[in-house]
Amino acid sequence: MPTAREALLNAAMTALGGLPWSAVRMVDVASAAGVSRQTLYNEFGSKEGLARALVRREADAYLYGVERALQDRSEGRSEDRLDDRPQDRSDDGSDAIDRLVSVAEWTVGEAAERPLLRALLTGCWGDRLPAPRPAPARSRAPAGTSAQRRADAGAPAPGELVAAVGERSRAALGHDEAEGACELAVRLALSYVIAPGTQDLGALLRHALGVSATSPTAEGR
Repeated sequence: MPTAREALLNAAMTALGGLPWSAVRMVDVASAAGVSRQTLYNEFGSKEGLARALVRREADAYLYGVERALQDRSEGRSEDRLDDRPQDRSDDGSDAIDRLVSVAEWTVGEAAERPLLRALLTGCWGDRLPAPRPAPARSRAPAGTSAQRRADAGAPAPGELVAAVGERSRAALGHDEAEGACELAVRLALSYVIAPGTQDLGALLRHALGVSATSPTAEGR
């Protein structure tokens, strides 16, 4: 069963699916969540606070999905890697590219279905979506409400999200070069989010990452 906070965020997201943010009423969000309006204000402080939390949750959900996409490709090979046989470096490179392609394709698919995520990734918010500003320092949530405190910092910029994805790719793939390769993958994915291309994204990305991996600079490392 979701907490009151999650129920309120879910209700706000549902309302946003049919109304512009300016027309979403706090009393209706509270009613849909099955809690009092006072509970809503206790959790978020204001409609602006609710907007910040909604956008922050969308960013966190995206980064969690990226982590899943980076991990899924490796799970099927886990048994093969338990033995002591030497690993073929080309296989490792191919697996890394497959996982980065998964991240890119998943990003494009999710952005097409989730307007808030699309806005976060592109910086283009439009009139129907909340585009909350950071809360003034004096009105930040108390120290005990860490989720809201993170939300009060405001929505991450597209570049911050790209950097966060790069950090996760380096952790998942186990080498520093992965961060740059992942940035290439995500930025190419963002170009498809903004203006879908006619060429298959996965094929284009595999070509770009393959060329990058065999460039003179890469070979000289």
